[in-house]
Amino acid sequence: MKGKFPNLTDDEIIALLLNKEQQGIDILYDKYGNYLFGFITQIVKREDLAELVLQDTFLKVWNKIESFNIKKGVFITWLISIARNTSIDMIRSKDYKQTIRLLGLENIPTGKEPIAESIRIDFLDVQDTVARLNEKCSVILNLVYFKGYTCKEVSEKLEIPLGTVKSRIRKGFKDLRTMIEP
Repeated sequence: MKGKFPNLTDDEIIALLLNKEQQGIDILYDKYGNYLFGFITQIVKREDLAELVLQDTFLKVWNKIESFNIKKGVFITWLISIARNTSIDMIRSKDYKQTIRLLGLENIPTGKEPIAESIRIDFLDVQDTVARLNEKCSVILNLVYFKGYTCKEVSEKLEIPLGTVKSRIRKGFKDLRTMIEP
């Protein structure tokens, strides 16, 4: 599909979008669609959902192009920011979580699959490994990674600053690395 439209500069594409010319969005998609799709797929982990997020991203660009200020930023960075935020909105949505839960049912082990020899048996139970960490880090990692809390929710629940939550997550990961590295 590349090359279907003239190779315009970002400034020219922005001008078309500001004038609400359909060709602007077509050229934008031709120029950045594949890149943004790959970026979004890394976040949402499913191509079908990434396609929806990409559509939403381009719709937001179309509707919010007036808010882009060329003097304050680079156009591709602005596009990536919109794609990232739209992706995060998707993975935090109730529908996404329900879909992932249902898809997860298809992948439940039946007990007939061979266990890969490369897996270190002593670290199969990640929660037990996390439990061996400093209690302050362990509690936070359990809430964030096993119970689905956001950092902000953990901060509110434990009544500690958000920065402390993030610091303890980093420390927890650092300690985990030293525990599992041979």
